[in-house]
Order: sequence, then C-alpha cells, then structure tokens
Amino acid sequence: MNNFKTLDDLPGDLTGKVALVRVDLNLPMQGGSASDLTRVEAIKPTVLELSEKGAKVLMLAHFGRPGGARHSALSTSMVVGDVEGVLGKELMFIPEVAGPVVEQSIGILRPGDIGLLDNVRFWPGEEANDPNFAQSIAAHGDFYVNDAFSAAHRAHATTEGIAHHLPAYAGRAMERELTALDSALGNPETPVAAVVGGAKVSTKLDVLQNLVGKVQHLIIGGGMANTFLAARGVDVGKSLAEHDLIETASKILDEADHSGCTVHLPYDVVVAKEFAANPASLRTCNVHEVASDEMILDIGPLATEALADVLKTCRTLVWNGPLGAFETEPFDTATMALARHAAALTQEGSLISVAGGGDTVAALAQAGVTGDVTYISTAGGAFLEWMEGKELPGVAALSA
Repeated sequence: MNNFKTLDDLPGDLTGKVALVRVDLNLPMQGGSASDLTRVEAIKPTVLELSEKGAKVLMLAHFGRPGGARHSALSTSMVVGDVEGVLGKELMFIPEVAGPVVEQSIGILRPGDIGLLDNVRFWPGEEANDPNFAQSIAAHGDFYVNDAFSAAHRAHATTEGIAHHLPAYAGRAMERELTALDSALGNPETPVAAVVGGAKVSTKLDVLQNLVGKVQHLIIGGGMANTFLAARGVDVGKSLAEHDLIETASKILDEADHSGCTVHLPYDVVVAKEFAANPASLRTCNVHEVASDEMILDIGPLATEALADVLKTCRTLVWNGPLGAFETEPFDTATMALARHAAALTQEGSLISVAGGGDTVAALAQAGVTGDVTYISTAGGAFLEWMEGKELPGVAALSA
C-alpha cells in the first residue's frame, strides 16, 4: 500500500507551481456555517505546506449531491469563511473548475495563495469520470495531490481521473490514513483482533468474509451478533436478527475455523422487554436464558471482561461498530468498557488501534478516548470498503 509518492517527493521550492489538491469539504452545515470542522483540520497541514513552499494551491472539492447541475446552496462558496478560519489565510473563490475563468484566476494568484474551485459535482463529468473533463481540469495544474481518503472509493474525475494526467502525490492526511491502514491489515503486527458491530450482518457481509482470512480474533457485536448466535442454535427471543442470513453466518463461522480465526460471540448478555433507557425489565443473563419476549441489547460483563483479556494478547486492533445499542443507556456499557481498555493498552504501547466509521467515532468520543487510540478514520464508506478488502480507485491511481 505504501508505493505512492508523498509531498516529501516534491522539490523543495514550488514557487509559482500550480497544485491541484483534492480535499474533502463536504461539511455538515447549521445556520449557514459548518457545525464540524474536522475535515478542514485534516487538510490544513497539506494546504499550508504547499502554500509555504510557494505553490499556488487550487482546492477541488464536492459539497452535497447536486447531481451534475448548479445549485447555489451547494456551492463551495458556502464554506469559504469556515475554511479561512481554520487555515488562517484568505481564499480566492473561483466559480468554475476549468476554462478561462480558472486560467485568469491563476494569473491573479501570487505564489503561496490559495484558491477554492466550485463544487466539482456541478459538472456531470465528475461522477462519470469523464477523461475529457479530467483533462480540462488537469490542464491548469503542474501536479496533483489527493488529500481526500474519504472520497477515494469513488472513481471520479477529481479523485481518480486527474491522477492519469499529472504527477500525483498523497497529501499528509491521505498519507497518515494509508500508513495507519497498512499497519492495521496490510502489514500488521500479529495477533490481530477486529471488532465488527452494528445492526445488520447484511451491511457488513463483505467485511466479515474478508476479515476471517486476515485476523486471528474476530469480535462480533451489536445486532449482527444475534444472527451469529442464532446460527449457533441460540434462541435470541425478539432480538434484532436476520434469520434469513443464518446459513450465511454459519458459512462465515466455518471459514473462520478453517482460517484459524477465533470468532468471539457473547455468552452473557443484557436484555430487556422494551428498548428504552434503563427499562424496568432490564436484566443480565446467559445467552441460553433469553426469554421469547426479551431482546438482547448489549454484551454482558463477563463477556466484556473476556474480550478485554483477548485484547491483552493482541498487538493490533481494527474496530468498526459498537457492541450494543450504545446510544441508549445502559446499553453503552460494554462498548465504553472495551473502548477504554483498548485505549489503555494503546497508551501502554502494547496495542496498535485503528478505528473507523460514524458510530465507532461517536462511541470512542462518548468513551472519552478519541485521543488515546492510534488512529481514527472519519472516512465512512472508504474505510468500510478498505475493510472489505476492495481496491480504492483514488488510492490505486496514486500508485499507478
């Protein structure tokens, strides 16, 4: 995975060179301004490094899903103020991505200046990965930098196409992401444990099938664990489970056995008759004691302690998805406990921990350990496809 060029491979003096930099500025908005600037913070090192080396930096980004047509509310001009606040520098907004307006704007920009082009998805050629569209944008640049891992699973003109027309490099955020992911599954220190949770097996079938051949311990939590328990003959009551996938779950368990991967399912669970905060019917029991009118909503304390012991024997952890219905107390108990345990092992230096996915990021924040794990990916779809073992077009293009 590490056969890509980074900013270290660029010449030291970039004075006057035009850098086309793909970034992720698809920011959540509230009241006309961004409610979360994490994505801007992520690209800051790359953009400022190129600026400080004298390049004219042109940022390429998408914003929402305009479907190949202009929408004023989805113009990247909406985020200019937020981006300027994080970068500490003024931006020139350029309402096109190619053509005379861009050429004129480049002529106005001084070395070190930064421009933001309009929403690349205003043009149908972006999502179609039209080579002519990619070429028209590339014509304005001297080199291309991709710093948007979160969009790397899309084979679009600005995430994949441009890399075939210009010298291509990974930005600092992309470099950190690829290095972290390589240490987690590409070339990890073993034994490796993977925590995979969430509501449904169907959404993570490819992830599970890929992981059983790559990790030594597979910890399955959330609603999807109920499907695997059912596959092992456990009556899960009225718990969320995909009974039509029991045969598929059984095959995954068989594949794990053949691959030398130990699958960890809970043997004690927290149940209730209704899904609500601190319900009166709350109790902890063995998985074989779940009543027909009860639902499993979290892993029990004995299973949680056993999983903590498993992590003590591992050198690498990949985490995607909660162990229980963590948004509602007390069904966050197992997820919080294991997250804090993983963070402590990471801080001791005995565990490399890489986590990703929206629920996982939220759970780690809730546990107060965001800064204590090795790496957290906020990439969503790209992180999931990486866990599925799929080639990401935006990454592959950098390695071409």
